[in-house]
Amino acid sequence: MDLKSVSGLTFFVKDIDKTAKFYKTLGFKMEKQEKDYLLVRLNWFSMDFVTEKGAAKQEPKGAGLCINISVGDVDEFYKNAVAKGLKPASEPQDFPGGSHNFVLHDPDGYNLVIFKRGKPRSPAE
Repeated sequence: MDLKSVSGLTFFVKDIDKTAKFYKTLGFKMEKQEKDYLLVRLNWFSMDFVTEKGAAKQEPKGAGLCINISVGDVDEFYKNAVAKGLKPASEPQDFPGGSHNFVLHDPDGYNLVIFKRGKPRSPAE
Protein backbone atom coordinates (compact mmCIF):
# COMPACT_ATOMS: atom_id res chain seq x y z
CA MET A 1 0.00 0.00 0.00
CA ASP A 2 1.52 3.30 -1.10
CA LEU A 3 -0.31 6.33 0.29
CA LYS A 4 0.61 9.62 -1.38
CA SER A 5 -1.56 12.32 0.23
CA VAL A 6 -5.04 13.40 1.17
CA SER A 7 -6.12 15.62 -1.68
CA GLY A 8 -9.66 16.51 -0.72
CA LEU A 9 -12.81 15.95 1.28
CA THR A 10 -16.51 15.69 0.44
CA PHE A 11 -19.21 17.41 2.50
CA PHE A 12 -22.99 17.15 2.45
CA VAL A 13 -24.67 20.55 2.62
CA LYS A 14 -28.15 22.05 2.58
CA ASP A 15 -27.64 24.96 0.16
CA ILE A 16 -24.99 24.91 -2.58
CA ASP A 17 -25.35 28.64 -3.33
CA LYS A 18 -24.92 29.64 0.33
CA THR A 19 -21.90 27.32 0.65
CA ALA A 20 -20.35 28.72 -2.55
CA LYS A 21 -20.76 32.30 -1.35
CA PHE A 22 -19.15 31.45 2.01
CA TYR A 23 -16.07 29.73 0.53
CA LYS A 24 -15.69 32.35 -2.19
CA THR A 25 -15.73 35.06 0.50
CA LEU A 26 -12.91 33.21 2.27
CA GLY A 27 -10.85 33.20 -0.94
CA PHE A 28 -11.21 29.63 -2.21
CA LYS A 29 -11.08 29.16 -5.99
CA MET A 30 -14.45 28.15 -7.42
CA GLU A 31 -13.72 25.23 -9.78
CA LYS A 32 -17.22 24.02 -10.66
CA GLN A 33 -20.74 24.73 -9.52
CA GLU A 34 -23.96 23.00 -10.48
CA LYS A 35 -27.41 22.81 -8.91
CA ASP A 36 -26.45 20.05 -6.42
CA TYR A 37 -22.65 20.14 -6.60
CA LEU A 38 -19.76 22.48 -5.83
CA LEU A 39 -16.01 21.97 -6.17
CA VAL A 40 -13.64 24.47 -4.54
CA ARG A 41 -9.87 24.43 -4.39
CA LEU A 42 -7.12 25.93 -2.28
CA ASN A 43 -3.74 25.20 -3.89
CA TRP A 44 -3.71 21.42 -4.47
CA PHE A 45 -6.45 20.62 -1.93
CA SER A 46 -10.04 20.30 -3.10
CA MET A 47 -13.36 20.12 -1.33
CA ASP A 48 -16.52 18.75 -2.91
CA PHE A 49 -19.93 19.78 -1.63
CA VAL A 50 -23.12 17.92 -2.55
CA THR A 51 -26.65 18.52 -1.41
CA GLU A 52 -27.95 16.29 1.37
CA LYS A 53 -29.37 12.95 0.42
CA GLY A 54 -30.37 10.00 2.61
CA ALA A 55 -27.90 9.27 5.41
CA ALA A 56 -26.12 12.57 4.76
CA LYS A 57 -28.82 14.32 6.78
CA GLN A 58 -27.16 13.33 10.05
CA GLU A 59 -26.79 16.10 12.61
CA PRO A 60 -24.84 17.87 13.87
CA LYS A 61 -22.68 18.52 10.83
CA GLY A 62 -18.99 18.64 11.48
CA ALA A 63 -19.07 17.10 14.95
CA GLY A 64 -15.46 16.18 15.65
CA LEU A 65 -14.24 17.28 12.23
CA CYS A 66 -11.97 20.27 11.72
CA ILE A 67 -10.75 21.61 8.40
CA ASN A 68 -7.39 23.21 9.10
CA ILE A 69 -6.62 26.16 6.81
CA SER A 70 -3.14 27.67 6.98
CA VAL A 71 -2.86 31.44 6.51
CA GLY A 72 0.01 33.93 6.62
CA ASP A 73 -1.44 36.16 9.35
CA VAL A 74 -4.25 34.82 11.54
CA ASP A 75 -5.12 38.14 13.15
CA GLU A 76 -5.34 39.94 9.81
CA PHE A 77 -7.42 37.11 8.33
CA TYR A 78 -9.76 37.32 11.34
CA LYS A 79 -10.20 41.09 10.91
CA ASN A 80 -10.92 40.66 7.19
CA ALA A 81 -13.42 37.84 7.84
CA VAL A 82 -15.31 39.99 10.36
CA ALA A 83 -15.19 42.99 7.98
CA LYS A 84 -16.76 40.80 5.27
CA GLY A 85 -19.65 39.94 7.58
CA LEU A 86 -18.50 36.48 8.69
CA LYS A 87 -19.03 35.58 12.34
CA PRO A 88 -16.14 33.53 13.77
CA ALA A 89 -16.94 31.15 16.63
CA SER A 90 -13.83 32.25 18.52
CA GLU A 91 -11.21 34.97 18.53
CA PRO A 92 -7.59 34.27 17.55
CA GLN A 93 -5.66 32.62 20.36
CA ASP A 94 -2.36 30.85 21.01
CA PHE A 95 -2.11 27.16 21.84
CA PRO A 96 0.74 25.27 23.61
CA GLY A 97 1.85 23.46 20.43
CA GLY A 98 2.69 26.80 18.85
CA SER A 99 -0.47 27.22 16.77
CA HIS A 100 -2.29 30.56 16.64
CA ASN A 101 -5.84 30.11 15.40
CA PHE A 102 -9.56 30.82 15.46
CA VAL A 103 -12.60 28.79 14.48
CA LEU A 104 -15.16 29.69 11.86
CA HIS A 105 -18.27 27.61 11.07
CA ASP A 106 -19.43 27.25 7.50
CA PRO A 107 -23.18 27.47 6.72
CA ASP A 108 -23.68 23.78 7.56
CA GLY A 109 -21.72 23.85 10.82
CA TYR A 110 -18.42 22.41 9.62
CA ASN A 111 -15.49 23.69 11.70
CA LEU A 112 -12.80 25.64 9.86
CA VAL A 113 -9.69 26.22 11.96
CA ILE A 114 -7.83 29.21 10.51
CA PHE A 115 -4.26 28.81 11.75
CA LYS A 116 -0.60 29.62 11.53
CA ARG A 117 2.02 27.45 13.16
CA GLY A 118 4.66 29.15 15.22
CA LYS A 119 7.39 27.91 17.42
CA PRO A 120 6.08 25.98 20.42
CA ARG A 121 5.85 27.97 23.64
CA SER A 122 8.03 26.99 26.55
CA PRO A 123 6.20 25.74 29.69
CA ALA A 124 7.12 29.00 31.48
CA GLU A 125 5.19 31.12 28.93
